[in-house]
Amino acid sequence: MNVWAKMITALRGGVNEAGEAVVDSQALRILDQELRDASDELRQCKDSLAAIIAREKLSAEKATRIKENVEENEGYVMKALEKGDDELAHEVAAKIANLEAQLKTEQETGAGYASSASDLRAAIQAAERDIVRMKQQVDTVKATDSVQRAQAAVSERHSGSNSKLRTAMDSLERIKERQDLRSAQMSAARELADDLGDDSLENRLEKAGIKPHTKSAEEVLERLKKRTEG
Repeated sequence: MNVWAKMITALRGGVNEAGEAVVDSQALRILDQELRDASDELRQCKDSLAAIIAREKLSAEKATRIKENVEENEGYVMKALEKGDDELAHEVAAKIANLEAQLKTEQETGAGYASSASDLRAAIQAAERDIVRMKQQVDTVKATDSVQRAQAAVSERHSGSNSKLRTAMDSLERIKERQDLRSAQMSAARELADDLGDDSLENRLEKAGIKPHTKSAEEVLERLKKRTEG
């Protein structure tokens, strides 16, 4: 094989691979469209079946009318024979023969319609079963495809997320450290406020009886009133 032939073969192989790749990527969409096409064809078959059944019904009605016409003319033949009019009886008999030929043709036509309707009905029922099974399988394939795509996405994220996870953990630790520092600062501030407030060291010493109690203005006034009275 020369170089040009090899190149052409390689190009053809590439085109085939590209075509297969497109088909694979659009497989579910193609399946949906094929199901829609099959459902459309099934509806057309049902329309055809309805038309065949209608023709069968019309053929049966026509055959019934011909039978009635035959029976009516048979009565005319009998009456003509009773009157001895053989010529008239022969003419009516010829008409009956023609009617019976029409009846046979109509019965054969009706039987053909009935057979076609039976075959088409069986084919439609089989197609409906196939379409139902295919829809169920397509639903299963779609569900499996969704699960696999989700799993692939999770796997892809996980494979590239180790460094991101470490970064996130580091950030979390820094946040915890800042929170611990803030808690310690607030605790220290509360302790400092306690030391500088009403409950200071001086007050605690007085309450413990270690340091003399500072008298209030009311206590001083009461003492002076007693001195005046004495």
